[in-house]
Amino acid sequence: MASAAEEELEAVLGGQGWPVPAEGGLDAGPPGSPEPARLRRNTCFVVLAVVFNEQEEVLMTQEAKPECSGRWYLPAGRMEPGETVLEALRREVQEETGLLCQPVTLLAVEERGPAWIRFVFLARPDGGILKTLQEADAESLQARWWNRETPALPLRARDILSLMELALQYRAKAPHPPTLPVELPCSLICQRLLLVFVGPGDALWVLLGTTGAPHLPVAASGLSRAQQSHRLLVAVQRLLQKCLPQAQAAVRVRGLLGLQHLGRGPGHSDGICFNVVAAVGDPGHPRQESPPALQSQAFTWWKVENEALRSRALHALHTDAFLPLHSYP
Repeated sequence: MASAAEEELEAVLGGQGWPVPAEGGLDAGPPGSPEPARLRRNTCFVVLAVVFNEQEEVLMTQEAKPECSGRWYLPAGRMEPGETVLEALRREVQEETGLLCQPVTLLAVEERGPAWIRFVFLARPDGGILKTLQEADAESLQARWWNRETPALPLRARDILSLMELALQYRAKAPHPPTLPVELPCSLICQRLLLVFVGPGDALWVLLGTTGAPHLPVAASGLSRAQQSHRLLVAVQRLLQKCLPQAQAAVRVRGLLGLQHLGRGPGHSDGICFNVVAAVGDPGHPRQESPPALQSQAFTWWKVENEALRSRALHALHTDAFLPLHSYP
């Protein structure tokens, strides 16, 4: 058990990701057979870039869409089938601003359920020429660098102000290591759960699924019309209900270690796997000597004896070095 689990844990902690099991190997999912993700049909992925120049001015684009024409926003747009997340980011920035960009890191993931997921990136300029009004088209009217003060731009929406602040905070002191999507195929929208329990003396246990080779459990989100309003973490909650009695200590989701997506072959690999970190109770103040008892033989607790892996996981927990996942109604 230890060898297979250690390899997967090391990869996930390091942001490299891990192959997603086939549908039959999932540990939890919606009733019936999970529906594959299909961009523009049952799910929408949006990319957004926060790009600064050397003067800490932020790259803005003036909207051309009739419903918000003339207003300003960060460069953003929907992914197309067949694209990777980073390809979509570079394309949207170039189409809307005329500039090339180099992604630095994911800053956050925002979601309203699997029907709408937005990936927020910090990026840096990497060539190109700023788009002018003479080059206006259906993508945007023009682009400019903005110092976030004057002139006061009429914004399409004020949600981007907090994203600019998040990017500035990352530039000042990075809360998590640079994290970019890993190109691994996935047909579903799912979550791999790294659920940990920290005991006395910083002993560390990790929840494993036991169907097939021992592995970090994976749960799929539902994509039917009735399930599209469900938040992504509903799948994680469904998994926890299978293995932990309801009376056990609360499980707190800490954030994301990263995500996996490929996008090659529309309809076959439009899915995304989010690597989610959660902890039983408060890792800094454990209330019991050992992890809570499980109510299913499909799961087991694995005590991590590898000192390097244990230290790496504990450091991430103690520093809260995870990508934020924001859920909106």
